[in-house]
Amino acid sequence: MKGFREFLLRGNVIDLAVAVVIGAAFTAIVTAIVNAVINPAIGAVFNASSLDKALPVRIPTVSGDHATMYFGAVIGAVINFLIVAAVVYFALVVPVNHLKKVAFDRVKKNQEQTPQDVPPTDVEVLLEIRDLLRTQNGDAVPSGGGAHVAPSTAPEGPGIAGSTKL
Repeated sequence: MKGFREFLLRGNVIDLAVAVVIGAAFTAIVTAIVNAVINPAIGAVFNASSLDKALPVRIPTVSGDHATMYFGAVIGAVINFLIVAAVVYFALVVPVNHLKKVAFDRVKKNQEQTPQDVPPTDVEVLLEIRDLLRTQNGDAVPSGGGAHVAPSTAPEGPGIAGSTKL
């Protein structure tokens, strides 16, 4: 389930979902609302049966006739687009952004707590032991903390004489 949730919260999947929803699911509903409710209401203001025939502008043609441009149809298309965009924004984008924020906050909180819960590595423990032994013997602990060569005053250990120091 976690993998599916991560898949859904990817940016490309959300963009694709928004495009599909705008293109398919809401188009028929919004077109019906615009054609059946909004167009007649605005058409009444402009004295037309719908926005498709509202705000006609007649322009002369080359042949001497007149062509008619209907700016009401453009207004209807803009209203249609705004309704679709608002529904998609409030139904998809806002909830997904909220889920992303919650997921990001949870990951950030886990990352902040992780360093406290992680035990030290073997190397870190060995370095602490070395430093404690040096302080017990009265030796100064080097500030670098990473010397790999024993000091020349260290006693010789087993192995080839003179090569291994403890």
